[in-house]
Amino acid sequence: MRGRVARLVPIKYQRMEASAFGFFRGAVPIMAADLACHPKTGLTTQLCGDAHVENLGAFATLDNRIVFDLNDFDETIRGPFEWDVKRLATSILLAGREAGIRRADRDEAVATFTSRYRRLMGRFANMPVLELGRYQIHRLGHVGPMPAIFAQAERSTPQRLLEKLTEPVGAGTAAGEAVGKAGTASGVAGPLKKMGSGPRRFRSAPPLLERIVGAQARKILNSVPQYAKTLQPERQHFLAQYTAVDVAFKVVGTGSVGLRDYVVYMEGAGRPTHSDPLFLQIKEEPASAYARYIPDGAAGWTHQGHRVMDGQRAMQLTSDPFLGYTTIDNRDYLVRQLNDHKAALDLGTLTAANLHGYADLCGELLARGHARAGDPVSMYAYLGSSGRFDDAILAFARAYADKTERDWEALRRWMKTHPQKRVR
Repeated sequence: MRGRVARLVPIKYQRMEASAFGFFRGAVPIMAADLACHPKTGLTTQLCGDAHVENLGAFATLDNRIVFDLNDFDETIRGPFEWDVKRLATSILLAGREAGIRRADRDEAVATFTSRYRRLMGRFANMPVLELGRYQIHRLGHVGPMPAIFAQAERSTPQRLLEKLTEPVGAGTAAGEAVGKAGTASGVAGPLKKMGSGPRRFRSAPPLLERIVGAQARKILNSVPQYAKTLQPERQHFLAQYTAVDVAFKVVGTGSVGLRDYVVYMEGAGRPTHSDPLFLQIKEEPASAYARYIPDGAAGWTHQGHRVMDGQRAMQLTSDPFLGYTTIDNRDYLVRQLNDHKAALDLGTLTAANLHGYADLCGELLARGHARAGDPVSMYAYLGSSGRFDDAILAFARAYADKTERDWEALRRWMKTHPQKRVR
């Protein structure tokens, strides 16, 4: 928790306390330390770092297609490929336990995941480089829970986010706080709207969503020109056509709770009022939890937001068109769109059949990401064509899921004796 916003840390503990899977989501540093104690294959690739079943998701591309891929890279780093495999396999068991799926079906789902990963790595090992770079999965809409995920993604539009996060500025409301002059998205200094003086502004729902005004808002907006320079030229042009309307602090996720996370509400210039909203998320990025165990894993990156951006682009077939990075108060930040057609697995609706189909898809997507960023020939030479690797990963996942539940119970006991750690 060192360096995090102290008043928000209880929220992280409570989200981890809610379930064993919730604990697992917030405990990447614990698993990183545990994995570092194990023998390693020595075969490295770009790791997602926080590979679990809810960190795959749908999102929109620049050409308005909705795609599905690994989609959370805060912990990304170059490291042993099996660390991602072990974490994702464990998450399949924990998700199945939370959904009440019987053991045999959970084990079968993990076996399906590892088998698909291993067999696809063999296919990638024999594939021309550019064919691997272009490899797409065309069966997504027919796999397990995917139709529901895509339907949710279709509904998750910027307009819906506008209704969820903002509210009309009432006629009797005092004029918004002036931000003065700050860098515009194009990098040219100029006047911005008064914060909250437009027809809509962020709702105030502390501590999860809090408007930011005055000097702090100016500081955040002044980081946007630096971010814009990390975008491709045509995307800089698109961003330059938006004007900042309001700024807020937002609590997100489980592992990220306590880190600084800002959202900027922007409107397309010259468009009808609030008809063209864009929400940018400016998310603090500390060093990966794996960095201390892989001294050269982050070599070449002096900016943690840059590390995350490059790791994401390395593993994904296509990435958020507004993915970039910036710096505020000597802290590193990743910048991306907030929830543009995003959707993920709902554990509450998971069935044995859906878990099996979803695990199969997880194996294919993780293998593709690892093969894109690593050496599929070496990895497949290690994996082989037998089921020995599959059996070893299943044994690990069972043991680590049990360990996670014991750690979760320890946290629950600790929370009972430390009521001050709860949100009041």
